[in-house]
Formats: sequence, C-alpha cells, structure tokens
Amino acid sequence: MTASVTPLPTAIGLVEGYIEQLGKGMPVPFDAMVDRHGQLRPGWPALLSCLDALGAPGRFRQQEDLKGLLAENGVIFNMHDEHQGRSWRLDPLPWVIQPGQWQTLEAGLVQRSRLFNAIYHDLYGPRTLFDAGLLPTQALLASTDFLLPAHGAHPADRAPINYHGVDVILDRDGRWRVVGDRLQAPSGTGFALENRILMARALPQMYRNAPLKRLASFLDAHHRTLTVLAYQHRDNPTVVLLSPGPQSPRYFEHAYLANYLNIALVQGQDLVVRESQLWLRTLGGLKPVDVVLRHCRDAECDPLELKGDSAIGVPGLLQAARTQGVALSNALGVGVLESEALTSYLPALCEHLLGEPLKLTAATADTASATMPVFDETLSTLSPATFNLRCFVARTPKSVTAPKATDEDYQVLPGGLGWLGEPGSPSLQSPVVKDVWVTADSAQPHVSQLKQARGPVVVTRDSEDLPSRVAECLYWLGRYGERLDSRARLLREALMRLMEYDQDDIADQVLDELLLALDLCDPKRADAAPPQGFGPKRAALLTQFDGRDPRALQPLFSQLLHNARSVRDHLGDDSWRVVHQLRQQFDAFDPNIDTSAARRACEGVFAQLAGFFGLCNETMPHHFGWRFMDIGRFLDRALGLLTLLKLTLNARPERRSALWEVVLATTDNFTAYRRRYRSELHPAAIIDLLLFDETNPRSVGYMLKRLHKQVERLPGSATPYRNAERRLLIQANAALHLADIDRLSHVNDTPEAQQALVQLLDELLAPLNALSDAISHSHFSHVERARLLVSVEVAP
Repeated sequence: MTASVTPLPTAIGLVEGYIEQLGKGMPVPFDAMVDRHGQLRPGWPALLSCLDALGAPGRFRQQEDLKGLLAENGVIFNMHDEHQGRSWRLDPLPWVIQPGQWQTLEAGLVQRSRLFNAIYHDLYGPRTLFDAGLLPTQALLASTDFLLPAHGAHPADRAPINYHGVDVILDRDGRWRVVGDRLQAPSGTGFALENRILMARALPQMYRNAPLKRLASFLDAHHRTLTVLAYQHRDNPTVVLLSPGPQSPRYFEHAYLANYLNIALVQGQDLVVRESQLWLRTLGGLKPVDVVLRHCRDAECDPLELKGDSAIGVPGLLQAARTQGVALSNALGVGVLESEALTSYLPALCEHLLGEPLKLTAATADTASATMPVFDETLSTLSPATFNLRCFVARTPKSVTAPKATDEDYQVLPGGLGWLGEPGSPSLQSPVVKDVWVTADSAQPHVSQLKQARGPVVVTRDSEDLPSRVAECLYWLGRYGERLDSRARLLREALMRLMEYDQDDIADQVLDELLLALDLCDPKRADAAPPQGFGPKRAALLTQFDGRDPRALQPLFSQLLHNARSVRDHLGDDSWRVVHQLRQQFDAFDPNIDTSAARRACEGVFAQLAGFFGLCNETMPHHFGWRFMDIGRFLDRALGLLTLLKLTLNARPERRSALWEVVLATTDNFTAYRRRYRSELHPAAIIDLLLFDETNPRSVGYMLKRLHKQVERLPGSATPYRNAERRLLIQANAALHLADIDRLSHVNDTPEAQQALVQLLDELLAPLNALSDAISHSHFSHVERARLLVSVEVAP
C-alpha cells in the first residue's frame, strides 16, 4: 500500500499512522476507511477532520462523557457481578457505510428473511423439504431448538418471523458474509439506538452535520407492525415485551426498547393464560394481552409444553398462540433456524423456495475479516481491527397478512450494532462498540418519539393496568430505600460517638446501645452483648461498609438496586442518574476505610436517597405505583422509629438522656426540637414530637395518617367493607389516639408511665408488622406456577 494520501490536512496525522499500520500486513486486506490506493473512502474525511480538530485531550474528554452516559443509563452494568461493570467503550469514530455498499447488504438481508420465513412454514407445516433432502434431517430433528409441539401452531397466512437479527462481517475482499442469525431473541436494537443517541449528545457538531439515515422511522414502523399483528382489539391492542427479568445481562436493552416503543415491559410471572387467552396481571385485575414481543428463548417461554423447569415463561403460552389468543413476535420454534447445520443447505433452499441465488453467503473458518479503524484507550492513535455488525430486518405494517411476501414487505434498520472482535464473537464480551452510520445523499430530518396520533385516544389517569409485580417492586424499593436510610443514619451516629473517644478507658455507654440497635453483637459472647473496647467496636462498625454482613449497607443497596432495575421503565432519567451515583459511591467504598471517611460515606448515602425519592415524588404520577412506593417508605420508617423508641426505653436509666438525643438526630428532628424547646431534653416533649405531632413528617402520627390516605386510594378500596390493611391501620390509629398523653408525660418519673409507653409501642408495632403481609396478600400474591409433570420423549 502506498503512502500517498489525500485526506483533509487536519486529519493527516491520524490517517498516516493508520495507513502505516495497514501496510505492515501482507497481503493487504480490505479496509473500511482506506482503499487500496491509500485514499479515504467517501464519508470518512469529514468525521476524521472533526475528531482531529478536538485533539487527543478533547477526544478523551468526549470519551469520558460517553462513558459516563453509558454508565448512567445502565448500559455497562453487569447484573451477575455488581462489582464489575461491563467494560463497553463506545468508539467516537463511527462505522461509515456508503449507500452502494449498504444497498448490497440490504438486499441480501431482505432475501434472507424471506427465505427463513419460507423454511419455517415448511418445517412446522407440510415438511416437504425433509422429503426432498434439502434439509439436514437428523441434525434438525435432534436439535433441542426443534419444537415438536409448535407444529401447526402458527397460522399459514402469517409471517412467523417479524424481526430478524443477522450478524455479518466484511471479508478481505470487501464482501458481506453472514456469521449468524438471531431469531429467538434478536437483541441489539436498544443498544444500537442508545449508541446513536449518545453520539448525538457527546459529539453534537459531528452528528448534526452528517448526512446519515435516521433510526427512528424504522422503529416507528416496527411498532405499527406489532400492533397490526393483533387478532383482537385491533383498534387499541395491548402489546408487551416479554423479558427474562433483571437477571438477564440484556435487561437494560429490554427496558430501554420497551420505553422507546411505548409498550409494557413484563416478565413471565406478570402473565397468565386463561381459556387460551393471554392476560396481564394488573392491580385492576386481568387485562387481555394481544401481542408479545419475545426476548426469551423459545423453550423457556412455556414450561407447560416446552421446557418444564423454566422459571421465566408463561404456562400455556403455546396453546394461546395456537388458538390465536395472542400473537407472538417471533413465533415459537424459530430457534432451529439458527442452527449451523442449516448453513450449507441455504443456497439450494434459496433456489428451491425463492427461485433466486443466495445473495449473502456464510463466513467459514478460513474467512479473513476486513479491517476498520478504532481509537486506542487514550484516543491518540487509530489502529486497524476486525468488527462484527448486527443488522435488523422487520416486516412492514401492511405486509403482516400478505399471502406472499416480496422485497417491498421488508425494511432494514439503516445502521446496527458494531462490536470489536473476531467473526462470531459475542457482542456483550466486546471491549469496544461502534455506532453504525449509513450515509445518505442529504441530511435526514429528525423523527420525534411522539408520533402524530392516527386516531382517537381514550384519556385515562388511573394506573390499574400496572402489573402487580411492578407494584410489588416499587413497594420494596420504598422499603429498602428507607431501611438503607435508617441504617446509614444510625451508623453515622455510632461513628460520631466512636470518634469522640479513642481510648479504651474512656467508655461511651450510648455507643453500646447503638451497636445493639445495629444488631452488631459480639459473636463470642453468649449474652449477645456488644463488643467491648475501642478496637472491637470500631471493627464491628466498619464491617458495615463491606458486603460480608447481609445487614450491611452494601447488601441493602443491592436489594434496592435490584428492585429499581426491575422497574427501570417506570423511573425517570434523573432518578436513575441518582441510583447510578449511589452505585458509584458504594463501588468506591474502600475495604480499609477509616472512621471519618465512613461517617462521610453515610451522610452521602442518605443525602443521595433523599434526592432519589424527592425526584420520584416530583416526577412520577401520583397513581398506584407511586403510592405503593410511598407506603413502603413510610411503613418501614414507622417500624424503624418505633423499634428505636422501644430500645431507648429498655436502656439503662443513666443512658436514656443521651439516647433521646440520638433518637432526635437519627430522625433528623434535632433542629426542630431545639427550635421549640431550646437546649433542654424533655422526654415528654420528644415523645410528643415523634409520636403524636401529625405536622412532623418524622412522627408516627404523620406516618399513620399518610399510610391511611394512601391505602384508602389503592385498588379495591371503593367498598363499604374494610379490608385487612384498612382494619390494621384503624387499629394502629386507635391505639395512638386513645393513648393517655397525661400519663405518658411522666415517662421520666414513674415506672408506670414507662410501662404504658412500652405497651403503646407494642400496640403500634403489632398491626404495622402485619400490614406488610396484608398488602402483599391483597395486591401482590401470584398463583402457583404450573410445571410440566411428565416429560415426553419421542422414540426415534
């Protein structure tokens, strides 16, 4: 390769170094950016000029912005290892594909999708291809992805494959070659869309001036295709995206895509089949589901007829699809078409079924991949590397019921997901991804996510269609958030007490009570007493900053994060950023943290939690989902306060005065108390402030009043009969309102008053402890999941 290059002058440094690296490999493969004469291909010069103008420091700053945005949105989060994020790096230099090159690929993708639809119809229909010897009979029938129960389950006049993912590479001659198909759960669209949006935010000038094809119109058409698939309720069908759940490493994409397409994100436990109709379990009862966009593998979708031990499927889903009680995209059984055993048969199948030569051939083990430029980690130089590209093909809305599909009945996403790696390497294991730009002759108009309405809409303000699982996750999000807040506040007070004395001969007896409140007892002592001595006390408190103790801050946050991820599509972007900041803070905990840093960490935790719940309060509609989260918060807050008050009363008399001060500090009432009563501690005044004052958000009276208000507005409350949760709240309110305040005011003087207060606290704790079970039984309980009792084996 020659060194005579004619790039733009500002980009000559980047290009010359890159061409020099290309020249070291002989023979020279095809390169996506530089042709065999050392010239930049169309579309690349302007991008290189823009990036070169930033300089290495500027590019690095932009890269840090991209990295931060990816992390904030959860793209690099690894659910299976919370301490190790997925190390994706979005390269600031996109993969540029010229129009002519794209048209070749597009035609081949459309043909491949037509071919696979035809093969499916025969494979799960008449099976003439087996008789003609055009299929690897033994390999396909032995495959676990070949589902005998799916035979005849899909209507012959409907396309079984409405969304097709195809992994391709450029070979050393510049030809597109296929390395795999994604039909069961064609993931990657959400990541591709997120990459495009982040590029537009981090490099707005480069993106704004680029004449590239937009992605939004494709996704708009895909959404309309999904709605047209419905057999019933075609004017306003219910479309859901079925996800394996937060344990899936692709859950971010599921939530992101569902939110973008404006469809419900559900899991198997949210759905139930009744009389061959699929229903969504909601707070308002069962709601019919018309279309399911699957992101679960075939066999996992139905534990009744398919994989009996599946915990993520819906029993009876295949029967519902068979009787047209629900439409699936894609149809069950498409996984067998992903088999590598089918690859060598495709050319003959294409000729037989379509009467055309196969346009996209498969890559083999000997196929050498083309190269493409990628920035190093410092963004100072470009180096050649091999990349994979995942493309997406979808049916058009008008073609769903077409008797015979043509090329015009398909559309291809003008872009895709590009990732660094050898041909066929998994995308999630790649260290670098690229946005894929398909250039156009002129700049394309922006397409809004909010489309022009095509018909009337039924305006609604309730949220009875909220899945019960989502309501339960929001409820526990509130509970774990408050639990984490309370523990961080108690830890802060204990650490401050610890810092006030650093010698064993100066004991702080209140610290022992705080260790008991935190349940940090000495395991070597049979009397469950707190550890003695400065060193053991300090060690016990600092264990709350690692993940070994299930009651420590990190495990509590893990539970909060799990529930937050489960309702990702119900949280605003700003709220999610605070969750990400909290996660960053927990990830930054030093195993050798000192006392002062631990105290500051506690303050940071409850400050971030206040910001998160404040944003939720300001941005979430105050309907059922928000109400359940609010109930969870204030129920846990009330239980925590009552337990702390009881601990104070059970403490030794000489410690109570200091403990009352701790109670005021941990409930953030110290300032309010001092403003009312100056500097003197009056237990009776503290009890009034924390138990009876309904104007104080940290008092039990206020919490009971708020809980009663929220419970009264839950589904099923519009009845003359009081349910269990309402009766329990009436019981707690009655105990509080009927308390003898005059008698309690002598709590510091007489044992009788102290005993009366303990009895009152017990009378409040009992119904509130039972309230959680009552709410779960009324709103979150799920029927027992069906399982395959007898496995059926087909004799050869």
